[in-house]
This record gives sequence, structure tokens and C-alpha cells, in this order.
Amino acid sequence: MIKKFIDRESGKITEQKVMNAITIDCVIFGFEKGKLEVLLVEHAEGISKGKWALPGGWIKEDESIDLAANRILSELTGISDLYLEQLKAFGDPNRFPLGRVITIGYYALIKKDDYDVKAGFTASDAKWYQLSDIPKLIYDHDEILNYSLEHLKNRVRQAPIGFNLLPEKFTLLQLMQLYQEILNVELDKPNFRRKILKMKLLVDLKEKQQDVSHRAAKLYKFDPAIYEKLTKKGFNFEL
Repeated sequence: MIKKFIDRESGKITEQKVMNAITIDCVIFGFEKGKLEVLLVEHAEGISKGKWALPGGWIKEDESIDLAANRILSELTGISDLYLEQLKAFGDPNRFPLGRVITIGYYALIKKDDYDVKAGFTASDAKWYQLSDIPKLIYDHDEILNYSLEHLKNRVRQAPIGFNLLPEKFTLLQLMQLYQEILNVELDKPNFRRKILKMKLLVDLKEKQQDVSHRAAKLYKFDPAIYEKLTKKGFNFEL
């Protein structure tokens, strides 16, 4: 199958052979103002022109799946050098209207301020959406998104990956809001605070928020070195 791609260095559009009927689709999560968000792209061409979708595209014949995922994200959104975790393959025979296409799902958690998101190549727009505002997505992308959300819920209970969504310096309230959003539950503030601080995973920065209209809260940061050291001693993260 022949598909169009953009060359990163020259910016020129080229045609290359791709592995037949295999694609990549990525769920990119961000967090802002207490709300979990997902990055979507609007297709600029093809049968889904004008519709919203997860960032995705075709795999070239000469590239690995992980390389394809990173290339596609760079082409569609400008995001590069991003850690992606593979979810699973989605292969319903009728998921793509023009023929049999299997897609490999990925997800990632990013700090939004670290990336300048912009639409590129076959995307006419790239935009962050809160979970409550997500429009109808193409093909089975709603299913992929829902699967990634369930996967994320399980993962954040077992490992401190949620810190990848927070700024380097954060408050305990921001951390609690993050877990409430992901787990879709109402947490008790005093109990959450005691449990998190008891884990000894956070570093008290001896700083407080600046330029806020409410009472300034203490700032913390997550130290992965401490987590790794505790894990070697048998520590299990469980929220």
C-alpha cells in the first residue's frame, strides 16, 4: 500500500510503501486546572476529513512500531521524544470502512507546558479536550480511548505514573484533583493527605504558591530516585 508522509528534515511530502493494513493510534493525556484532558486531531483529508480522531497513522514498511508511533505524533502534533506505552491491538474486521485494518494502541501522560502542540501534515487542527467535552470520534477511537482510561485507572493505583501529568512543583490539592479525575471518585482530603505523605515519596520544597488569590499552599515534588530506592526495599505503591 502506498501512503503519503512528510520528511522531517526537508518538510517535503513523499510517497512510501507501508505495511499493509496496520496503523498506530495514540491516546495522549494532559492535566490542567484540575481536569484530565485528551489531545485530538481534526483530519484534513480522506474519508474522515473534518472529523476528530486520536493522533494516528500508517506504519512504514521499514520502521518499528515504536518508531512509527513517535514519527506519527511528531508529524500530526509537533510532539516528539515522548515516552509511549503500548496498550494492545484493536482488530475488529469492521473497524475501518474501506477494508481490514488493525491498529496498535498507545498512550502517554505529558506535562502540557512542556510541549508546543500544533497541527501538521494531514491534521487541520490539534486541540486538547476535557473528557466531558470530547466529540464523537472516528472509527473505533471511542473504544480505544475508553480502554486507555480503564488501563490508566489500574496503573495509577499500582505505580506513581500520575506524577507525569503534574508540573515539577505541585500542591497536595492538585495531586488529589488528579487522582479524583482519573479514578472518577470523590476523595477525602485529610485521608488522602495522610496516606500520600506517609508513603514518603514527596519532597517538601519549603516553598508556597505565588500570586494566588487564596491561601498559598505548600509545594512538593515527586522524587523518582526515592521511589526506586523504596521499591528495592519492598515498598508497594497502592492508592
